[in-house]
Amino acid sequence: MKTVVRQPAEAAELHPVRVRFPAGSRRGRRLTDQLHAYGFLLGGLVCFALFSWYPAIRAVVIAFQRYTPGSPSEWVGTANFTRVLDDPEFGAAWRNTLGFTLLALLIGFAVPFVLALVLNELRHAKAFFRVVVYLPVMIPPVVSALLWKWFYDPGTGLANEALRFLHLPTSNWSNGADTALVSLVIVATWANMGGTVLVYLAALQSIPGELYEAAELDGASLLQRIRHVTIPQTRFVILMLMLLQVIATMQVFTEPFVITGGGPENATVTVLYLIYKYAFLYNDFGGACALSVMLLALLGLFSALYLRLTGSPKEAT
Repeated sequence: MKTVVRQPAEAAELHPVRVRFPAGSRRGRRLTDQLHAYGFLLGGLVCFALFSWYPAIRAVVIAFQRYTPGSPSEWVGTANFTRVLDDPEFGAAWRNTLGFTLLALLIGFAVPFVLALVLNELRHAKAFFRVVVYLPVMIPPVVSALLWKWFYDPGTGLANEALRFLHLPTSNWSNGADTALVSLVIVATWANMGGTVLVYLAALQSIPGELYEAAELDGASLLQRIRHVTIPQTRFVILMLMLLQVIATMQVFTEPFVITGGGPENATVTVLYLIYKYAFLYNDFGGACALSVMLLALLGLFSALYLRLTGSPKEAT
């Protein structure tokens, strides 16, 4: 009977040698890795601090000062807030902003959801139609607003030309006090719905197909499947996008600035546009910052609600 003697290499394979490093060296390597990571983040943090945090903090300070660039600042307490609150345009700006937000929820919130439902049911050319829907997002906002300004022109604009061709009554669109705000909502919806549609589409594609099959076996119609399957399964995404849309639409500026200039008859003056007027037309930076602080406080409430909901996705689902 032979005795098999294992070679050192074979023994090493059966019993691998584990090299143990001192605990101190492991901590040192971990600290080095963290320093490297923070070093890579440093550039972004510095840019964020200079162009985001510092202006926000500076605006809060100026809100309590009489400030003119190049001149010494003077503390005036809440005088800027009082002056802004007494401005006749203050109420109009908030009414227009809230009205724009409400119309954007009614129009700009339903349209992307319906488009996502349609794209989700397509069997051919899905990629093409996704690009078509997302294309307006890739157009610069000012260029988009200028195109719609020409489109809304009451004389030679494409909108009224199409109505004349169909023998329908024309409209003043963005030049009418009663139609200007709705016209701007249509522009904002068209320009920004691409990203929302893709988010909805991703949420729809994550719904298990078995739920729809069970609903069909129970005899549910298309509307019943949407009501009892699609909406409950995507309610968390719907709520998140609704809050984000409220935050975004309350900061509308490009459309009224480029298309209507706040008119006609202050029908499209928004809070952000009024801030622009205070700072760059009235040269009243204190009033502009006071109004900015008010808007910041309101948007902070919506942001806190958004963070609270997104921080507990398990409870929401």
